[in-house]
Amino acid sequence: MHSAQIDTSTLDAPLLDAYLRRLGVAYPAWPTADVLRELQLRHLQTVPFENLSVHLGEEIVLEEKRLVEKVVMAGRGGFCYELNGAFSALLRAVGFDVTLLAGRVYGEEGRLGIPYDHLALLVRTVDAGEWLADVGFGAHSHYPLRWEHRGEQQDPGGLFRIAEAGPDGAGVKGGAGRLAGSGNGAPGADVDVHRNGTRAYRLEVRPRLLGDFLAGAWWHRTSPDSHFTRSLVCSRVTQEGGRITLSGRRLKTTSADGSSAEREVAGDEEVLAVYRERFGISLDRVPVVRAAGTAV
Repeated sequence: MHSAQIDTSTLDAPLLDAYLRRLGVAYPAWPTADVLRELQLRHLQTVPFENLSVHLGEEIVLEEKRLVEKVVMAGRGGFCYELNGAFSALLRAVGFDVTLLAGRVYGEEGRLGIPYDHLALLVRTVDAGEWLADVGFGAHSHYPLRWEHRGEQQDPGGLFRIAEAGPDGAGVKGGAGRLAGSGNGAPGADVDVHRNGTRAYRLEVRPRLLGDFLAGAWWHRTSPDSHFTRSLVCSRVTQEGGRITLSGRRLKTTSADGSSAEREVAGDEEVLAVYRERFGISLDRVPVVRAAGTAV
């Protein structure tokens, strides 16, 4: 497989150790499928999917070391480019072969989003082939998905399927050549990732570099059409397999069986306490939605 890598030495030993400590896992002996499954689940449970930087006026830098430092040293999360960018550095540091893939998210009426709308990871293990790993899509699979399997894949996060994509809205069937080692699907075919019978996002199969996603990240933190500029979100998977989400001042907890409860968080001090105690994020002020175009 062609691995689109920038620098395999991004994580020095202290930073790698600190990353693994945050996830609560030991240094893996071998880059196996079971290790990948554990790392993805622990990442989803401990590192929140959040867009607070957009509304706090914080700089978002798509450089692996900066992304890892944000997760490890600052105790923060991020959106897809940040989370999967940092996760890819971690996976390479413990021996996995990782390819960055560009995706476009399906929106209303099945319309595809902008190019470089999403970043996901294709990960090769030493014992079980290739897997689609994603810790940056909010409510999604808890475990990696088998890349070459075209049937349904049951996961605590839902019923998933990876399928060859049809033509896009312009009638074009995209793709620039199947990744070496990927045995299914027509050469050149993009793939759609389905969740519970609905298309979640489309992935191009060609390898990408982290810097390729700069325009997508800029659009998502500045455009009035981006959902990241219109609202606040902070969300993670719970230890019990459910999800907890703070959207502005609205706190929602969802159990593994799908039952949920919501409440309004009252004052600023309680909001800051929820970020700190439920998500591990320490802030000195409550984030508020900024006008689109004012983010750094």
